[in-house]
Amino acid sequence: MFWVLFLVLACAVAGVSCGRLCLAAVRAADGERAAGDPHHGRELRELSLYETAFLSGGPDRVADVTLVSMARSRRLLLAHTGWATVVDPVGRDDMERSVIGAIGPEGQTRTAPLRAAAAAGDAVRALAERLVAAGLAVPDGARSTVAGAVRQVRAAALVVAALGAVAVLMPGRSGQPDVPVAVWFTLPLLLTLSCLAIARIEIHPYTRWASPAGQRLLAALPKGTGNLLSVAVRGVRAVDDPAIRAALGHGRVT
Repeated sequence: MFWVLFLVLACAVAGVSCGRLCLAAVRAADGERAAGDPHHGRELRELSLYETAFLSGGPDRVADVTLVSMARSRRLLLAHTGWATVVDPVGRDDMERSVIGAIGPEGQTRTAPLRAAAAAGDAVRALAERLVAAGLAVPDGARSTVAGAVRQVRAAALVVAALGAVAVLMPGRSGQPDVPVAVWFTLPLLLTLSCLAIARIEIHPYTRWASPAGQRLLAALPKGTGNLLSVAVRGVRAVDDPAIRAALGHGRVT
């Protein structure tokens, strides 16, 4: 009967991880509803290009859109070798000024660190705060909490399976059949797998940058190819200029 201890441990691991996931999902949903109160009319508006980029792909996408916009207007030169050079040192908005500031006084830097610096800049941070306050973006804390809870449930499923295997294979079980023991361990295993399946359907939107309200606005955007809006929605792969696409792809981790 020593295998019962393994079963108790498996049930405890599954119960704690699934409970944490449920609590994180409820808090994320409550936070989104509180921020996106329809009485304030914050959802009934058009998204700017930078807002679209953030809700579609986060800070990195905003940096990409800014670099593509500046390169297309010939105010920033993006070389396929991975270098960015300032042509016009006057930025037209906070995002462009952030990019120029990240390049530095020399007027030239590598594209990969420039993209990272622009994504982490104050302009992108302020944009994120505005979108969170409007209920269109998921707060960073809620996003990381839910994602961490999902990872914990996945780990719990592996632990339950491992404990079940050990219990089935362990010697000295007085000739008890393997099937009943394995069946007992399917209960906590089914609990973890069911939570993961539900999370995939119900909680998955909260792990993205856009809240459900933000996703509805993204879904209402016009479809297009080759323009800045398509870059904001789809990323660098939507850039129609091969030279710019190669420059932004230089040093990128995929």
